[in-house]
Amino acid sequence: MSDEKTDDELAAEWAAELEADTAAGGDDGLGDDFAAEWEASLANEEQAAKDSIATAVIGNGPTTERILNQDEIDSLLGFSLDDEDADDTSGIRAIINSAMVSYERLPMLEVVFDRLVRLLTTSLRNFTSDNVEVSLDAITSIRFGDYLNSIPLPAILSVFRAKQLDNFGLLTVDSNLIYSIVDVLLGGRRGTVAMRIEGRPYTTIERSLVTRLVEVILNDAKQAFAPLTEVDFELDRIETNPRFAAIARPANAAILVKLRIDMEDRGGRAELLMPYATLEPIRKMLLQNFMGEKFGRDNIWESHLASELWAATVEVQTVLDEMQVPLKKMLDLDVGDTIFLNAAPDSKVKIKCGEINLTEGRVGRMGHKVAVRVEHPISDRARKEILREQ
Repeated sequence: MSDEKTDDELAAEWAAELEADTAAGGDDGLGDDFAAEWEASLANEEQAAKDSIATAVIGNGPTTERILNQDEIDSLLGFSLDDEDADDTSGIRAIINSAMVSYERLPMLEVVFDRLVRLLTTSLRNFTSDNVEVSLDAITSIRFGDYLNSIPLPAILSVFRAKQLDNFGLLTVDSNLIYSIVDVLLGGRRGTVAMRIEGRPYTTIERSLVTRLVEVILNDAKQAFAPLTEVDFELDRIETNPRFAAIARPANAAILVKLRIDMEDRGGRAELLMPYATLEPIRKMLLQNFMGEKFGRDNIWESHLASELWAATVEVQTVLDEMQVPLKKMLDLDVGDTIFLNAAPDSKVKIKCGEINLTEGRVGRMGHKVAVRVEHPISDRARKEILREQ
């Protein structure tokens, strides 16, 4: 009994001590205080991190935290899902594309394509026997890979070759223009919209008619470039898959010209793409400023310059012989002294203009005057030296 009583007493004393410690704020109170301090320090660190993120650069004090939405993130990165605004980029994409040469640095390029629009309007009217209006929508600089990914399918891609420039280009005709051309050439009634049939390849007749349209456009492009240089654009092949129309590397820059062709209530778009590598041989010509339809040439000034050149007076010298003598001998010459030349009576003399040897001749006599007969035309070497002096 004494042992059991002793255990009961010990248990009661232990319970009493625990209650006393709890009431007096013993070990458990210390644990709660430590936990509270730990939570407070974590909360302070989290708030400091938020304040550092939300602090504005403009002022000294913190501002409220603001999260960017999806539109603002796209604007910051410079990416847009709208293909029409692909040329108006900003942000990181603008920095990436800053290495591309803008078409605005080639003034004559816009003049050439404006001339193409005028020529194409007349040619397509004769081709379709209908009222056709051709307009230039835009001229932009784009990377070749981005353009291939943005082509709306189905479409016909015509790969053409510029013979003198020794490179290729791409002419894309969209489905609306394809069906409109087929409808017009095959006698479709006016006032009806061309019917599109999706999910099938283009027929042989459709491809043949579009090929004729492409040849008309390429022929007018040749005439548009004619005032600058002679370029023959020849159709190489017709493709319907953009992967088979790869004429340049995806990262290469190119010029994209968007043409809108309207035939009353029908029409579509044709896009002409030329890589910068194709235009590189005529880059110097494209850099000149536009001075009228003669592309930098002024007929009035040319005529005036030609007339002044014909009326100019040029001093020509006839040299019998040349020799080197000491200066002392030349100073000792007196009136009546004789100088012996190393030339015979029938020797040829040199005809010079300044320091440039023009040709050779023979000395003779005409009436009471000494004359020189020209034996040879002006040499090519003399012409080059004269041009170099100019």
